[in-house]
Amino acid sequence: MLHDQDITKACPCNSGKPFRFCCEPAIEGHKPAATAEALMRSRYTAFSLGAVDYLIGTTAPENRNPEDAEILTEQVKCTNWIGLEILATQQGEKGDATGMVEFEARFEADEQSGVLREHSNFRCDDNQWYYVDGDVEVSIK
Repeated sequence: MLHDQDITKACPCNSGKPFRFCCEPAIEGHKPAATAEALMRSRYTAFSLGAVDYLIGTTAPENRNPEDAEILTEQVKCTNWIGLEILATQQGEKGDATGMVEFEARFEADEQSGVLREHSNFRCDDNQWYYVDGDVEVSIK
Protein backbone atom coordinates (compact mmCIF):
# COMPACT_ATOMS: atom_id res chain seq x y z
CA MET A 1 0.00 0.00 0.00
CA LEU A 2 1.19 3.48 -0.79
CA HIS A 3 -0.56 5.19 2.11
CA ASP A 4 2.50 7.21 3.04
CA GLN A 5 0.97 9.76 0.64
CA ASP A 6 -1.22 12.37 2.36
CA ILE A 7 -4.85 12.23 1.18
CA THR A 8 -4.63 15.84 -0.04
CA LYS A 9 -1.14 15.53 -1.55
CA ALA A 10 -1.10 16.30 -5.26
CA CYS A 11 -0.59 13.33 -7.52
CA PRO A 12 2.94 13.10 -8.96
CA CYS A 13 1.45 12.93 -12.50
CA ASN A 14 0.65 16.68 -12.39
CA SER A 15 -3.08 16.15 -13.00
CA GLY A 16 -3.88 18.64 -10.24
CA LYS A 17 -5.93 15.98 -8.42
CA PRO A 18 -5.07 14.47 -5.05
CA PHE A 19 -3.06 11.24 -5.40
CA ARG A 20 -5.75 9.24 -3.60
CA PHE A 21 -8.32 10.20 -6.25
CA CYS A 22 -6.01 10.09 -9.26
CA CYS A 23 -3.36 7.39 -9.74
CA GLU A 24 -3.53 5.55 -6.41
CA PRO A 25 -6.66 3.44 -7.25
CA ALA A 26 -5.00 2.09 -10.40
CA ILE A 27 -1.60 1.47 -8.78
CA GLU A 28 -3.22 -0.25 -5.80
CA GLY A 29 -5.32 -2.45 -8.11
CA HIS A 30 -8.69 -1.09 -7.00
CA LYS A 31 -9.72 0.39 -10.33
CA PRO A 32 -7.93 0.03 -13.70
CA ALA A 33 -6.92 3.14 -15.62
CA ALA A 34 -9.89 4.13 -17.80
CA THR A 35 -7.91 5.57 -20.72
CA ALA A 36 -4.47 5.32 -22.29
CA GLU A 37 -3.58 8.73 -20.85
CA ALA A 38 -4.71 7.66 -17.37
CA LEU A 39 -2.51 4.56 -17.66
CA MET A 40 0.43 6.66 -18.84
CA ARG A 41 -0.04 9.04 -15.89
CA SER A 42 -0.30 6.15 -13.43
CA ARG A 43 2.84 4.54 -14.86
CA TYR A 44 4.74 7.83 -14.46
CA THR A 45 3.51 7.96 -10.86
CA ALA A 46 4.52 4.32 -10.35
CA PHE A 47 8.03 5.15 -11.61
CA SER A 48 8.22 8.09 -9.21
CA LEU A 49 7.02 5.99 -6.25
CA GLY A 50 8.88 2.78 -7.08
CA ALA A 51 5.78 0.62 -7.75
CA VAL A 52 7.67 -1.94 -9.86
CA ASP A 53 4.97 -4.63 -9.78
CA TYR A 54 2.45 -2.18 -11.25
CA LEU A 55 4.85 -1.23 -14.03
CA ILE A 56 5.35 -4.87 -14.97
CA GLY A 57 1.64 -5.69 -14.67
CA THR A 58 0.64 -2.85 -16.99
CA THR A 59 3.17 -3.75 -19.68
CA ALA A 60 1.75 -5.80 -22.56
CA PRO A 61 2.38 -9.46 -21.64
CA GLU A 62 4.32 -10.16 -24.85
CA ASN A 63 6.80 -7.38 -23.94
CA ARG A 64 7.57 -8.53 -20.39
CA ASN A 65 10.97 -10.07 -19.67
CA PRO A 66 12.24 -12.10 -16.71
CA GLU A 67 14.80 -9.41 -15.84
CA ASP A 68 12.24 -6.53 -15.80
CA ALA A 69 11.85 -6.44 -12.00
CA GLU A 70 15.60 -6.16 -11.42
CA ILE A 71 16.08 -3.49 -14.10
CA LEU A 72 13.09 -1.41 -12.97
CA THR A 73 14.11 -1.65 -9.32
CA GLU A 74 17.53 -0.20 -10.17
CA GLN A 75 15.96 2.54 -12.34
CA VAL A 76 13.55 3.72 -9.66
CA LYS A 77 16.33 3.77 -7.04
CA CYS A 78 18.57 6.11 -9.02
CA THR A 79 16.02 8.35 -10.80
CA ASN A 80 14.01 11.19 -9.29
CA TRP A 81 11.03 12.05 -11.53
CA ILE A 82 10.22 15.74 -11.13
CA GLY A 83 7.57 16.62 -13.69
CA LEU A 84 5.23 15.34 -16.37
CA GLU A 85 3.63 17.13 -19.29
CA ILE A 86 1.20 15.47 -21.69
CA LEU A 87 1.89 16.85 -25.18
CA ALA A 88 -0.66 14.94 -27.30
CA THR A 89 -3.02 11.99 -27.30
CA GLN A 90 -4.61 10.01 -30.11
CA GLN A 91 -7.52 7.67 -29.43
CA GLY A 92 -7.06 5.77 -26.16
CA GLU A 93 -10.51 6.56 -24.81
CA LYS A 94 -13.12 4.16 -23.45
CA GLY A 95 -14.18 1.90 -26.31
CA ASP A 96 -10.92 2.33 -28.26
CA ALA A 97 -8.66 -0.68 -28.84
CA THR A 98 -5.44 1.37 -29.06
CA GLY A 99 -4.09 4.75 -28.10
CA MET A 100 -0.98 6.90 -28.25
CA VAL A 101 0.25 9.39 -25.69
CA GLU A 102 3.13 11.78 -26.30
CA PHE A 103 4.70 13.22 -23.16
CA GLU A 104 7.75 14.78 -21.61
CA ALA A 105 8.97 13.68 -18.20
CA ARG A 106 11.66 15.63 -16.37
CA PHE A 107 14.07 13.75 -14.14
CA GLU A 108 17.25 13.92 -12.10
CA ALA A 109 19.79 11.11 -12.02
CA ASP A 110 23.49 10.87 -11.26
CA GLU A 111 23.69 14.59 -10.38
CA GLN A 112 22.34 15.51 -13.82
CA SER A 113 18.91 16.54 -15.01
CA GLY A 114 17.20 15.56 -18.19
CA VAL A 115 14.01 15.17 -20.17
CA LEU A 116 12.56 11.94 -21.48
CA ARG A 117 10.23 12.49 -24.42
CA GLU A 118 8.18 9.55 -25.63
CA HIS A 119 5.45 8.59 -28.08
CA SER A 120 3.91 5.69 -26.12
CA ASN A 121 1.62 3.10 -27.68
CA PHE A 122 -1.13 1.48 -25.63
CA ARG A 123 -3.62 -1.33 -26.16
CA CYS A 124 -6.86 -2.15 -24.37
CA ASP A 125 -7.73 -5.81 -23.76
CA ASP A 126 -10.89 -6.66 -21.79
CA ASN A 127 -11.16 -3.11 -20.37
CA GLN A 128 -7.53 -3.16 -19.21
CA TRP A 129 -5.04 -0.76 -20.79
CA TYR A 130 -1.44 -1.92 -21.35
CA TYR A 131 1.73 -0.11 -22.35
CA VAL A 132 2.94 -1.76 -25.57
CA ASP A 133 6.03 0.21 -26.62
CA GLY A 134 7.29 3.66 -27.42
CA ASP A 135 9.74 5.83 -29.29
CA VAL A 136 11.97 7.44 -26.66
CA GLU A 137 14.30 10.42 -26.80
CA VAL A 138 16.36 11.39 -23.76
CA SER A 139 18.24 14.65 -23.44
CA ILE A 140 20.60 15.39 -20.55
CA LYS A 141 21.19 18.94 -19.42
